[in-house]
Amino acid sequence: MTPVELNKAIAANKLPPLIYLYGEEAFLLEESLTAIMDAVVDEASRDFNLLVTSGKEVDAVELIDTARTYPVFSARRLIIVKQAQNLSAAVIEGLLSYIVAPVDECCVVFCADRIDKRKKFFQTFKKHGELVEFKSLYANKIPPFVRDRARHMGKQFSEDGLQLFCQRVGTNLSEINGELHKLVSYCGQQSLIDVADVAAVVCDTRIDSIFDLTDAVGAKQLSQALILCERLQVEGEAPLKILAMLTRHFRQLWKTSSLLGLSATKQEIARTVGINPYFAERVMRQSRQFKPKDYPRVFELFLQLDVALKSSGSHPQALLQKLLTELVQMA
Repeated sequence: MTPVELNKAIAANKLPPLIYLYGEEAFLLEESLTAIMDAVVDEASRDFNLLVTSGKEVDAVELIDTARTYPVFSARRLIIVKQAQNLSAAVIEGLLSYIVAPVDECCVVFCADRIDKRKKFFQTFKKHGELVEFKSLYANKIPPFVRDRARHMGKQFSEDGLQLFCQRVGTNLSEINGELHKLVSYCGQQSLIDVADVAAVVCDTRIDSIFDLTDAVGAKQLSQALILCERLQVEGEAPLKILAMLTRHFRQLWKTSSLLGLSATKQEIARTVGINPYFAERVMRQSRQFKPKDYPRVFELFLQLDVALKSSGSHPQALLQKLLTELVQMA
């Protein structure tokens, strides 16, 4: 079953008794889980008919007993097992007897970030229930996702407005949803969302600063790099957060450098690295400013700075200046 098919089953109130939600896209998974909860158990009867637990806490016998207990003042009972990847081998073995003979009066939903379909449990589960995978959206799927969400909120993007929004928000669906709600609220009764609206609400100068900082390092402009780093701190970013942002960005540069060595296209790089296509050209250019052999050394420097920043008596500003100096000398 696909997420689309699951949504149709929810709308038609025809949910199977066994559902396993899994995948990297946690935002869409959580949305579907909430929809399942609303469809199966109304709020008034949740104290009697809803059990939410985690993989580490599950006792197979107790879960099966609960599942086979008739619901109270409701057509169905709902059991949700989160972090199901943490179920022990013994619990999984104990659950198999229920998996092969689930009861219609209870809907049992497992949630995990990953599964191994080769294992007996999942092969059995697929015969008696539904496995639903939530894959991360490729970068080129983000604009249609945003446009569709906006339409359901009664709004429409101009092409330039949509492009700027996608450039600002990246590919994290949870962050996209949050920024979109803020933008819709800002626009009020106005139906069209344009560039000016996006610029007024969705403004992440940290992203621009990190790009500019990396540009300055690659161009061996140490003074400019130091100024940009100080700007980030003035804007409220802690030294460890700046290090985390640099680490994430250089991880993207390293992946991009490796893909360029394999003659990957811009579209392939954007999809594999997980960046918005609007940023791909700039990331490709920046990745070329460092030799492939430099990247392991870059991450050694990041690790050393992480340890130094967490030690007592450290001087964050001086340590960041030292890091930037070494990166400029390397580029």
